[in-house]
Amino acid sequence: MTSSQQTGALEPWLREILRCPKCHSELRDDSGPDGGPELVCTSAECGLAYRVDGGIPVMLVDEARPTRG
Repeated sequence: MTSSQQTGALEPWLREILRCPKCHSELRDDSGPDGGPELVCTSAECGLAYRVDGGIPVMLVDEARPTRG
């Protein structure tokens, strides 16, 4: 297991290619309400947040957390 997987961070090459599955915008690194890592859509209209579990992003729109309300 790499150090980035142990901390929950994504590998840089993976981070660069991921896009929001709903609107295809870029994602930024952030922390969720529980302090865990997540990727947040940079689109002003979408803004969904996708959690990262053990270094694996959960890129499911149905499980994303809305950040705009």
